[in-house]
Amino acid sequence: MKSSACENPAWTERQPRPRRRARWYLFMSAGSAVALSAAGCAPVVDVDPAANANDPACANVMVYLPETLSGLPRRETNSQATAAWGDPSAIVLRCGAGTPSTVSTQPCVSANGVDWLAAEGDDHWTLTTYGRTPAVEVLFNPNAVPSSNVLPELAASVGRIPAQEECLSTQRETDFR
Repeated sequence: MKSSACENPAWTERQPRPRRRARWYLFMSAGSAVALSAAGCAPVVDVDPAANANDPACANVMVYLPETLSGLPRRETNSQATAAWGDPSAIVLRCGAGTPSTVSTQPCVSANGVDWLAAEGDDHWTLTTYGRTPAVEVLFNPNAVPSSNVLPELAASVGRIPAQEECLSTQRETDFR
């Protein structure tokens, strides 16, 4: 019988010395509580990695992603250079997406110094960074999560990939400080 992450693990470590037993139990209880709350007992989100997810620049982005985005907690994903927020997932990020063409008819939005190409669909939007290699792609439902929250909150981490180009004309510019 397999145990899940939501069950208490069976500890088979050696017993601590008697004089430190209380401190040991306190440490183990606190560690278990932190581990279980971090896992959140939510299932892992299945996200296909982007083609260039193994690009070293993605590691720098992933380390600095926020734990909450637009008020939604970050969840664990099953693939490299991906992130998701909300339960069910309301926002999904993939680093290592293909770099968009330098000429695009898609509207460009700038938020806190990061340019994004917006592909607006009926039930979700896909925003892809412009002028950065590798590109970062974010998918979300604009009716559930406003882009005015998502893009500025991601700018600090996504901006760790240096910009080589910027949009010549943005549909709108936003600077949230």
